[in-house]
Amino acid sequence: MTGRPNYYYTWTTSRPAVARVSTSRTELLHIGLAFLVLTVDLVIILGGGGLLLRSSSGGFFSLVSPIEILAAATAVLTGFLCHELAHKVYAQRHGFWAEFRMSPSGLLFSFLTSLVGFIWAVPGATVVSGMSEYDRKNWGRTSLAGPVTNAVFGLGFYAAAAATYLGHSGIYPWLILLAWFNGWFATFNLFPIGPLDGAKVRRWNAGIWIASLVAFGVFTGITTAVLYGYLTPLLGR
Repeated sequence: MTGRPNYYYTWTTSRPAVARVSTSRTELLHIGLAFLVLTVDLVIILGGGGLLLRSSSGGFFSLVSPIEILAAATAVLTGFLCHELAHKVYAQRHGFWAEFRMSPSGLLFSFLTSLVGFIWAVPGATVVSGMSEYDRKNWGRTSLAGPVTNAVFGLGFYAAAAATYLGHSGIYPWLILLAWFNGWFATFNLFPIGPLDGAKVRRWNAGIWIASLVAFGVFTGITTAVLYGYLTPLLGR
């Protein structure tokens, strides 16, 4: 999967007095729609590389397995949704208003690209209000919360993959896929480009940004090698 998350944060000079985690019906609707569309996108990719590339007379949905649907939903839940919620939770716990807002055009474009065998996803953004433009510390930490969450999930999936590999279970490649997805998402978002997380983390603390990017990049490289069969989950052949 290829994609480009779109984190356009906003800010104001006012700051809410109550620091608690909350949501709204609007946010739940936006989260639900983004989750559904991205899951469908991944199911299309995992089911064979795109509807428009299929020539089988059996049809698309007859060739999609339950484990592909489960893997797609889990990847979106941990890789994207929890990443966004980590931004939101950190900001709200520190007294700022924050909610996710989907991008209808971005979700439509991701669906259209999935039909031809890849995904370019601009699903939406965690919108933050009340944080000063010059508050580099809170911007940096809010931004880093997303990739760190991906790293936690990625390491967990990798550990589960190693355990199931030792147990000779056929599920370990799916766990490696989930570990890779989370590692890739974390690494990509740490690039210091435009609205991506890395730009705000680097402005806050260049040392933390470099260490995070290198660590997550190494993890993504390892999971890529395992995913393509160059290594086993135990880092051997």
